[in-house]
Amino acid sequence: MDGSGFETSNAPVNDTGALSFDLNVAIATFRRRFRLFAAVAVVVFAAVVLFTLQQTPLYTATAQVMLDVRKEQVTDMSAVLSGLPADSSVVDTEVEVLKSRSLAGRVVKELKLDQDPYFNPYLPGAQGPTAWLSVLKKAASPTATNDPAELQRRRERIVDNLLGGLKVRRAGLTYLIAIDYTHVDPKRAAEIANAFANLYLTEQLEAKFDATQKANEWLDTRVGELRDQVQQADAAVQQYKIEHNLMSAEGQNLTEQEISGLNQQLALSRAAQAETDARLAIARQQLASGSNGEDVGESLNSPVVQQLRQQRAAKSAQVADLSGRYGDRHPDLLKAKRELADIDGQIQAEIKRIISSLEAQAKVARQRTGSVAASVSTSKGALAGNNRASIGLAELQRKADSVKNLYETLLARFKQTSTQQGIEQADARVVSPAKIPTGPSYPKPALNMALGLVLAIGAGAAAVVLAEIMMAGLFTEDEVERRLGLPYLGAVPTLGTTVDDAKTLKGLTPPDYLLAKPLSSFAESLRKLRASVLFSKVGEKIQVIAVTSSLPGEGKTTTSFSLARTLATSGAKVVVVDCDLRQSAISQFLKEPAPVGLLEVLNGVATLDQALVDDESGAKILPLAKSAYTPRDVLGSAAMHRLLQDLRGRFEIILLDTAPLLAIADTRILAPHADAVVMLVRWKKTPVKAVQSALSLLQGTRAFIAGVALTQMDLKAQARYGYGDSYYYYANYRKYYAD
Repeated sequence: MDGSGFETSNAPVNDTGALSFDLNVAIATFRRRFRLFAAVAVVVFAAVVLFTLQQTPLYTATAQVMLDVRKEQVTDMSAVLSGLPADSSVVDTEVEVLKSRSLAGRVVKELKLDQDPYFNPYLPGAQGPTAWLSVLKKAASPTATNDPAELQRRRERIVDNLLGGLKVRRAGLTYLIAIDYTHVDPKRAAEIANAFANLYLTEQLEAKFDATQKANEWLDTRVGELRDQVQQADAAVQQYKIEHNLMSAEGQNLTEQEISGLNQQLALSRAAQAETDARLAIARQQLASGSNGEDVGESLNSPVVQQLRQQRAAKSAQVADLSGRYGDRHPDLLKAKRELADIDGQIQAEIKRIISSLEAQAKVARQRTGSVAASVSTSKGALAGNNRASIGLAELQRKADSVKNLYETLLARFKQTSTQQGIEQADARVVSPAKIPTGPSYPKPALNMALGLVLAIGAGAAAVVLAEIMMAGLFTEDEVERRLGLPYLGAVPTLGTTVDDAKTLKGLTPPDYLLAKPLSSFAESLRKLRASVLFSKVGEKIQVIAVTSSLPGEGKTTTSFSLARTLATSGAKVVVVDCDLRQSAISQFLKEPAPVGLLEVLNGVATLDQALVDDESGAKILPLAKSAYTPRDVLGSAAMHRLLQDLRGRFEIILLDTAPLLAIADTRILAPHADAVVMLVRWKKTPVKAVQSALSLLQGTRAFIAGVALTQMDLKAQARYGYGDSYYYYANYRKYYAD
C-alpha cells in the first residue's frame, strides 16, 4: 500500500493480520523467547551430555572404489575373462561381493586379525562388543580348541565381528562404491577399510590370472594334440594320391594337365588338317576346270615355278625376236622353240609335284588328328578313373583341412593368451583410499541435543504465547506492513545501542552525533529514512513532509531535526518548521532562544528572513519564540498557506515537526497541505491500537501517508531476535559503519 488510500477511502484501519498465521512471525517469536526455551531445556541437555560422555567414541574411515568401464587396450586382443559390463545390477552385485565372508576372511588373514583381541573374543583380554558372550559360553560348555568344528566356528566368529563394523554402499546410481569401516581406533579403521578395497582388486586380478593360466595350459595341450593330427591327416592324403595316381603339379592333377594339352594339340591338328584339305581341294578344283596349274595358289608361291616362269618369259621374248628376223625353219628359232617347250614341261612337272605334295600333307594332317584324338580318348578314360578316386581324396582332404584350421585357430589363441599373461587389469580401481578419521562418528551430540529441544518445546510454548498476548508493540518491518497495512520507511535506533561503549558519546545529542559521525550506523538510518520518504510517491516530487506520531515521547522532534541535518549535509536546501505550538521542542536544539518565530511570521510582526535560524549543518530552522502563544488556529489560516508557498519557492525540502495526532488536532489540519506524512512509532512501546486510532483520524483528509518508521529501536536487541527486519543482519554489515 502506498498511502493513497487515505486520500479516497474512509474505511477504518483494521488489524489485517490479527487472525492470520505467519511462519516468519512464529520464528521471530521463538528467537525473542529463546531464553525461556533454554531454561526449560537445560536439564534435558545436561542428561544428554552426561549420557554422551559415557559412550565410547567410534571412528569411521571410508575408502572409495570405482568400477572402471574404461579399459587400457595394451594389445588388440580379447581377454580370457572379460571385464564387467556397465550395468546397474552389476554394481549392486559387486557391493555384495565386498560384503562377502570370503573377502572378509582374506582381510582377517592379511591383517592377522585373529591375533587382535578386539575381533577374537577367545584371546585373553578380549575387547570386542561380544567378548562377554564367548566367556559365558566357554564357562558353560568348554570345548577342545583342536576340534576342527570349534576352530571353524571361532574363525566364523572373527569374521562376524569384522563384518559388524563394515558398511558398503553405492553412491546413488554412479559406479562409485564407498567402503565404510567403524572402529574404536581411527588408525585401525582406515587400515581395515583400505584392506577391503585392495584385496577386492587383488581378488579380481587373481581371478583373471587364474583364468588365463588355465586357458594357456589347456591350449598348450590341445595344440600339441592337433599338431600330431595334422601331420597324420596330411600323410594320409599324400599316400592316397600315390596309390590312386592322383599326383598333381602346380595345384592341378597330372591327367587333367595332360588332357588339357592334348585338347590343345587336337584343336591345332584339326585346324591344320582343315587348312591342308582346303588347299588341296582348291588346287584340284582349278585343275578340273581346265587350268594348266599355273594359277594354283601353291604354284604361284613356289620359287621354282617363279624362276621357270622368268626363264620362259625371256625365252618367249627370244622366240618372238627370232620369228621376226628369220623364217619358221630357221635353226635358231627352232632351237629357241624347243627350249621354250622344255621350260613349259618343267613348269608342269613342278606343278604336279606341288599337287602331290599337297595330297601328302593332307594325309599326314588326317593321321595326326586321328592320333591326337585317340590320345585324348585314352586320357579321358584315365581321368574318369581318377575322378572316381578323387571322391575319397576329397573326404581325406576335408578332414585334413578341418584339423589344420582348428590347429591354426587354437595356436593363434594360445599366442594371444600367452601375451596377455601378466598384463591383466582389475575391473575397478581405488579412487580415494581411506584416511585416518580426525573425529568420532559416534556418539552424535547433535542428535541428542535435538531430542532435548523437542522435550523443551512443550513447556515453553505456553509461556511464549502468554508473553506475546501481553505485549502489543511493533518490532519489525513485517509486523508494520502486516498489522498496519502501510509501507515500512525505516528505523531510527537509540544512540546508545549503536556503539559498544556508551562513554564514547561524551554527552552528545543524536543531532550532534550525526554531524560528528557522518558514517555511523545512526547517520545511515536517517539516510535510509530520507530515501524512503523521498521515493514514496512514484513519479511525483516530495517537497513538504509532515512528521507526526500518535503519542508524545516517540522521538518525533529529534527525528525531524536529525532528518533535516541529514538532508542538509547531502547538499539539499532544507528547512525544518516547528509546528508543535504546545511544546516547541525544536528550540532545545538552538544555541540561544529565538526572539521571533513561526507565529510572528504568520501574524506579520516579523519577516521570514528574520525568523529563520541557521544551523551548523547548513539547514534552516523556523522555530517558535519562547514567549509565543496564540489561541487562534493559525496552522489552517491563509497566512500559513502563503508561508508554505513561500517556503516551497525557497527550499527543496520543508520538514514540518507536528504535534501528536491523538493529543492535538493541529496535525489533522496541516497534514493535507503536506506532500507526504511520516508516521513515527516507538519500537516495542507504542500500542498498535493507538497507531490505528491515530491513522483513522487522517481518514477523509486526503493526506498522503508515506509510511511508518520505528524510532528508539534497540539495535543490539533487534540484531539478536528481530527476524523479519533488516537490522536482524546488522552484525553482517556493521563493519561498513564508523561508530
